[in-house]
Parts: sequence; C-alpha cells; structure tokens
Amino acid sequence: MREKLNSNPLAQAGLIGVLIVLGAVLFLSKSGGGEEGEESSSGEVVATVNGSTATGSSPGEAVESAVEGLEAGAATGEAAAMPTSIPAPPPPRAVTAAYKADRTVVLLIVHRGGIDDALTAAATAQVTSMPDTALFVVPSSRVARYAAITVGLGLNRVPALVVMRPRRLSNGVPQATVDYGIQTPQSVAQAVRDASYDGPEATYHPN
Repeated sequence: MREKLNSNPLAQAGLIGVLIVLGAVLFLSKSGGGEEGEESSSGEVVATVNGSTATGSSPGEAVESAVEGLEAGAATGEAAAMPTSIPAPPPPRAVTAAYKADRTVVLLIVHRGGIDDALTAAATAQVTSMPDTALFVVPSSRVARYAAITVGLGLNRVPALVVMRPRRLSNGVPQATVDYGIQTPQSVAQAVRDASYDGPEATYHPN
C-alpha cells in the first residue's frame, strides 16, 4: 500500500483528506461535540477520493480501496469510449473513379520479385485491352491503401487477383471476389467475365 500511496497523487490527496477529517472528529469528540464524522457504525473508516467512496479498517486501507475503485471506473470509461472499429481509408481516386464509371475494377496484388507474382502479372496484362475494365497492379507493401476493398475479402496472401463487379450490377454496394496463386490468361479472363455477367443464374441438378 505504501508504494501505491507514494506513486499515486490521488491516493495521497485522499489520505490527507481522511486524516484532516479524523483530526476534526477527535477535536470535536474531546470538546463534547459527540459527532462520529467519517467513521461508520461498524467502526470502519470511510474515505472518498474524487467521488469514489470506500471503507476500511484504517485510513490507509480506506483510501487504497477508494483509489482502486476510481481507477477501475476510469478504465471502464476509457474502454467504453474506445471505437469498436476504425474505418478504412477510401481507395485511391483512380480506383474510385473507375468504379463510379461502371467499369470492372481488377486489382492484382503482388510481391515484387516473386516468381508466381511475375507469372500472374503477365497473365493479367490482357485486362488492359478488355472493354470497360480497369487494371491496377498493387505492390503488397501498399495493400493497406486498398483496405476498404480487401478487408472484407479476408485477403491473406499474394499473388491475389481481386475483381470488383461493376457498380450497376452491385446496386451501388461494392462486391468483389479474390483468387490466389498463379493465374493464366484464361482464368483471369474468366474472372472478369464472371464479375461483369448480367444474366440468368443457372444451377445444375443431377438426375
């Protein structure tokens, strides 16, 4: 307790206040005032520190308990005040503009120097010639800049091919898919076609 009093100004102030009150009680008792002051009916000392009240068998114990209650309340208040989540920053303007222009946005997230990443980048180059499609090659070191898109996908490795549906097909709510590993020109083209497909959904039912 002595260490807590030495290091905690609140505890020191509370102890001084309790000692002043006890001194006043003793003075009044000797002069016939008959007041009990800050002592409870059970003989315990009552201490209040910045609105936190506690009891103890001695002034020091009462102050220590009051300070602990004050610290616990402060910790609870800080936890309640902390935001439950931090909003991700908006994507770069070029990406946002492409999405607003109703284009199929393709993000290729790669690690510079990786063999798989280089092969996938080569396979994805064809996207630049596909109509209404925008390609963005993103180094893995800058993936945080695209967190507004990647966090919802649970992106966890590279190379990663992220394809966003055009705005008109997602009702203004961004939707995207992610494919990992080496991609071929055929798989990239299929991912883009799937994202921009606007037609009936067919399901297969075996006989």
